[in-house]
Amino acid sequence: MNQKIDILKKYMPESAAPVIAKWIDYYRCEFKISRTRNTKLGDYRPPYQGHGHRISVNYNLNPYAFLVTTVHEFAHLKTWNEHQRNAKPHGQEWKNNFKLMMRPFFELQLFPNEIHSAILNYLENPAASSCADLGLYKALKSFDAKHPNALMVEQVPDQQEFYLKNGRKFKKLERIRKRYRCVETASGLVYLFSPVAEVYLAKNPD
Repeated sequence: MNQKIDILKKYMPESAAPVIAKWIDYYRCEFKISRTRNTKLGDYRPPYQGHGHRISVNYNLNPYAFLVTTVHEFAHLKTWNEHQRNAKPHGQEWKNNFKLMMRPFFELQLFPNEIHSAILNYLENPAASSCADLGLYKALKSFDAKHPNALMVEQVPDQQEFYLKNGRKFKKLERIRKRYRCVETASGLVYLFSPVAEVYLAKNPD
C-alpha cells in the first residue's frame, strides 16, 4: 500500500493518493500509468479472459487532470461491478457513481477554486469525457506547464496561420457551432478544430 501511495503522489495531489491506493486494492484493479495517447486521457477495461479490472491513465497529465481522469475510470469500474453490460457506458448509473466517487476529494478540499467550480458544473451532467466539457477542460488545462508559443485555437486571430506540433500548417477561418474551420496550407483541405486544441504560432514548438 505505501509503495502505491508513494508512486501515485508523483502524479496527483498528495492527499488523494491514499484514497486511490485503497481503491486499487479494494477493487483488485490493475492500475497502469500509461504513455501519452492523443485520443484519450484514460481507459477502463472490465474483467476478461483471466484479467481483472484494468485502468490506465496518461502519465503526462497535470495532477488535477490525472486525478479527475482516474476517478472517471473508477466510476466505470464501479458501474461494471453493479450492472455489467446492462448499463450504458456513460449513462445515469455511471453519472451517479462519478458524482459519488468525487466526494472524498471535495471533502479533502484539494482542488483550486476554478477547478472546484468547473467540476461542480460538470457534475450537473457529466459527459463521456472531461475533454467534452470545455469549462472543465480549460480549468484543468490552465494548470499544465505552458510552452511560450502554445495557445488554444480559440485564441488564434481569424485568418492567422498556426502550426500543429508535427509541423502541419493551417489558417484559422470562421467558427461553426462549437468548432472552428481551419484550412491546411499544403493540401487546401478544411478541418474542424476544437476551440481548446493546442496549437503553435511558431513552426517548431520545441
